[in-house]
Amino acid sequence: MDNFLDHMPVLSRGRHRNPKRGACFMELASYLAGERWSDHPACTHPLLAALARLVNDNTADDNRGKLIGLVPSIIGLSGDDLRLDARIALRCATTALPVSAAERQLALAVSVLAAEEMLCRLDGGPAGRLSERSRWAMAQVPHAAEQARRFSKAARITEKGFRRYAAPNAVQLSVVGIVQACIPDPDALLRELLTAAIADCAELVHGRTPARAPATGQAPAARGSSVTGEAPAPAPRPART
Repeated sequence: MDNFLDHMPVLSRGRHRNPKRGACFMELASYLAGERWSDHPACTHPLLAALARLVNDNTADDNRGKLIGLVPSIIGLSGDDLRLDARIALRCATTALPVSAAERQLALAVSVLAAEEMLCRLDGGPAGRLSERSRWAMAQVPHAAEQARRFSKAARITEKGFRRYAAPNAVQLSVVGIVQACIPDPDALLRELLTAAIADCAELVHGRTPARAPATGQAPAARGSSVTGEAPAPAPRPART
């Protein structure tokens, strides 16, 4: 008897017309969920799916297969709760902020504060409250953090604006920051980010946290705006629409 896995699509970059041509992370999710073949399936929250597509497309070919075990866990994580958008954006920004280049730190720090503000509003928490993870991430980039606080005091984001613009921009910028960061294994950090974002969403949707893959350790310290003696980072893959 043929092995079932022999008939599974192979994870690869980009959009595919059918399983015979391969599959991206979300196309494989649609396949396993029994939906119409699509990289935008209904079985997953749109922002989480966007993160999965970005991680898939920006992971090296040799490492993309390590993502396949996460595919089943993303199925069924959907809903209209704005806290999902906020938790995804916050997870992305706090992961990328400590390792991203200086020119990206201000935007990422603003993303952290915007996501925390949205969660405070939705949960009825005190204004200005930050989670322990956010406090740690902001402490790694004190100059950008101070600039972000000044900027955020003068700007107020609406729930509609957060969902349509701020949260998707935070996800996109975070992946770009990780891909271009001077760290030993950006693919591993992208994989950890997606794993953690899935767990955050599962906690909100199902009230439980799926088993996570072992972490590879604390994120490296942030880098400056210029680094000498290192090969340039690969250009990040843009988000698919």
